[in-house]
Amino acid sequence: MAITLYNDLTRRKEPFVPLREGHVGFYSCGPTVYDYFHIGNARPFIVFDVLRRYLEYRGYSVTFVQNFTDIEDKMITRANREGITVKELADRFITEYYKDADALGVRRPTYAPKATEHMDEIIALVQTLVDKGHAYEADGDVFFDVSSFPTYGSLSKQSLDELQSGVRVEVNERKRHPLDFALWKAKKEGEPSWPSPWGEGRPGWHIECSAMSMKYLGDTLDIHSGGTDLTFPHHENEIAQAEAATGKPFVRYWIHNGYLLIDKEKMSKSLGNFLTARAALEKYPAKAIRFFMLSAHYRSPINFSEDSLTQAASAVERLNNCWYDLLYAKNSRASAEGNGAHPLLSQFDTLKNKFIESMDDDFNTAAALGAIFEAVKLVNTYLKDEDPLQSDALARAEAFFADVDAVMGILGIEEGGSDDAQEIDSLVQERMEARKRKDFKRSDEIRDDLAARGIILEDTAGGTKWKRKA
Repeated sequence: MAITLYNDLTRRKEPFVPLREGHVGFYSCGPTVYDYFHIGNARPFIVFDVLRRYLEYRGYSVTFVQNFTDIEDKMITRANREGITVKELADRFITEYYKDADALGVRRPTYAPKATEHMDEIIALVQTLVDKGHAYEADGDVFFDVSSFPTYGSLSKQSLDELQSGVRVEVNERKRHPLDFALWKAKKEGEPSWPSPWGEGRPGWHIECSAMSMKYLGDTLDIHSGGTDLTFPHHENEIAQAEAATGKPFVRYWIHNGYLLIDKEKMSKSLGNFLTARAALEKYPAKAIRFFMLSAHYRSPINFSEDSLTQAASAVERLNNCWYDLLYAKNSRASAEGNGAHPLLSQFDTLKNKFIESMDDDFNTAAALGAIFEAVKLVNTYLKDEDPLQSDALARAEAFFADVDAVMGILGIEEGGSDDAQEIDSLVQERMEARKRKDFKRSDEIRDDLAARGIILEDTAGGTKWKRKA
């Protein structure tokens, strides 16, 4: 089985073959840190986190780079309004980004470069473009000359004329062509600036991603991802400036996620449906948000609504109930040795292959979730109908859920390791003994302590089961 990815550069699915055998250089556009990131941004953060995890699951070593844009017009405006420096603003919202991304189960990148810490690389790249005749200086600004790059529009699949007629272009008489874009901006009053061969100034938005991605991943990246709204002009401009400078293909596979809608409308502050990830996390379980984002194919639009999140929360609860019923059965019910012949073993082999085939097929998380819920049904039936249980069948089921959750991150198995589970089992056992001797004060203390840690107890005729909140 081989992974295939839909490549937006070629508009077709292609076998995934990285530049270096066994290693993937993966760059994903990160946030501009002037505010809390919104729920639409959460989609690429989550889905590309899962793609990274899956590549690792399939045996690749992944260098994952996600940048912070920490100098930009909106940042300057807000910092000036608050009477603080742009760096103070950036540092604050980088911290807030990690709080929300961590809560959503998004793993931290291998490298998280900031634009302001890579001025040498940015200025060197701009200078290369000037030296090669692809950029020109005008009153301290430096612009990329799109007419100097014959394949400009290759990602958008449009010519210069089509692109110009299809977008609003800022009028600037100093530009040679309306689509020429700023690589370096001359200093203005009240703005941070850095010295350069063209005078004091700061970088344009597009140049930072090319400079930083090539610093950490080389001239050619295996994967570059981002929201579909970044295709033009951001990613188109990244291609032009990188390839004009190096003469090499910049990215092998371009992948973009579809829009997130709020109650079937595009999110907009003017419509009053703007929602930050922070606000969503206050209202919905983190695992439910994560599950929701994976419940549709990443290239498709997805509609965020009260009903869809309620359904996602129910699905995560069903998964968790199955997982903890499985652990409870393993630890508390009698089981036989097993001889490797139980039909559940081959059924889980089939489901594991189905999960892999779904993910291999352009990262189809929706189909992969289908395989996981087939496993839930299988386990629930097995636990209900068989006694004694087979130890090898239980182990295979446990391994399946642990494997898929290492990719999907919707059960939270990684968050509570075996030591944590053993401690909880011990407390549950202590509570059961306290109840037997009618020490209800101690019993309630343990229940309250576990509840504060997100552990739900369920007293049954066969004993007490526990599970984590979704």
